[in-house]
Amino acid sequence: MAKKVAIIGGGASGLFSAILCAERGCEVTLFEQNNKLAKKILVSGNGRCNITNKNLSKDDYFGQNPSFVSYALEQFGFKKFQNYMESMGLLLDVKEDGRAYPLSNEAKSVARLFEERARELGVIFHLNAKINSIKEFLNTYNAVIVATGSRAASHLGGCSDGEAFAQQFGHNIIPAYPSLVQLEIDSKTVHKMAGAKVDGEVTLLVNHQKELSASGDILFTNYGVSGFAILDISQRASQALLEFAHVSIALNLLPRFSMQQLATHISNVAKKRPEYSILDILVGLLPIKIATNLLDAVGIAHDTKAGAINPKIAKKIANTITNWRFEVEDTHGFRHAEVSGGGVDVSEINPKTFESLKQKDLYFTGEVLDIVGRRGGYNFAFAWASAYLAVQNITKK
Repeated sequence: MAKKVAIIGGGASGLFSAILCAERGCEVTLFEQNNKLAKKILVSGNGRCNITNKNLSKDDYFGQNPSFVSYALEQFGFKKFQNYMESMGLLLDVKEDGRAYPLSNEAKSVARLFEERARELGVIFHLNAKINSIKEFLNTYNAVIVATGSRAASHLGGCSDGEAFAQQFGHNIIPAYPSLVQLEIDSKTVHKMAGAKVDGEVTLLVNHQKELSASGDILFTNYGVSGFAILDISQRASQALLEFAHVSIALNLLPRFSMQQLATHISNVAKKRPEYSILDILVGLLPIKIATNLLDAVGIAHDTKAGAINPKIAKKIANTITNWRFEVEDTHGFRHAEVSGGGVDVSEINPKTFESLKQKDLYFTGEVLDIVGRRGGYNFAFAWASAYLAVQNITKK
């Protein structure tokens, strides 16, 4: 008799679990609270779907116990996933930095192929199906996989349902926090620069101590800062805010130059172009919206003539360009986060099977667990690997 498997959640790990179970002869029923499947897959990677990463290790993950991911990534790493995708007809475009996208460069391709493959295998879908308790499911099905995701992107169905299900069986929950998320800064200067963007470097300071830095685009917004560099430090920033630590950032708007090089440049241009104002000099370096607000921040009039720019003023401006500090008030919240940290405590989950250590035949996969990866396909990689191990164990029993 075929095993009956219930899967709660029609996202990455849920859909992949459904396909793998059905391929192994199980009768699979998937319950999804939204009116369509794979909503977060569809918006991932700005609609391109950064589906995995060629370079995977536990160092790319965070949580109470990041080493929890090691066995899963060893058993179902990049090459196995790539081969499996090829068997489904989906080829990967692997970038130099290891990030992998569907060759079509469209998330829609991934969502369509996953859904079609699952339907072809006979997976039964129940959409608009909000599940409040899974205790009865364990009496009806041979195994239950909780693949509900996290609280991130609430407008796409992100919720804490998986945490609630786990608590019904006595699981400990690590407090959730947004990750890969924009940061809110209560600063009129920042808000006035909304829409301006630079390719810079951001350094995160927690309790005034430097923690980590990231390079990439930095976008000023009407609530604070966004961009890839900001997303890359947001996990630690969000965690620190949850711990009520003092959180601030230092922005280097021109990391290609040292502070001294910029000060020298400003002084040299001032000497060569005495008719210039200080604003004229800065717009040769920075977007005008940033240049004007930076001058306001350091208290220098925009029309200050070049002849009045002494070495002290040049250094003051150069120092702000390379080390402009702002206090972080908050993250931009779960709704705007790509993923979230926290979740079901992995010390209560078998890392080789993803079965609950508190309830037989109950499995937790993907983002519902207290594991969160860096930006770059790492969270999807964990979703695929955790689904693979859970299904292996279910079908071997």
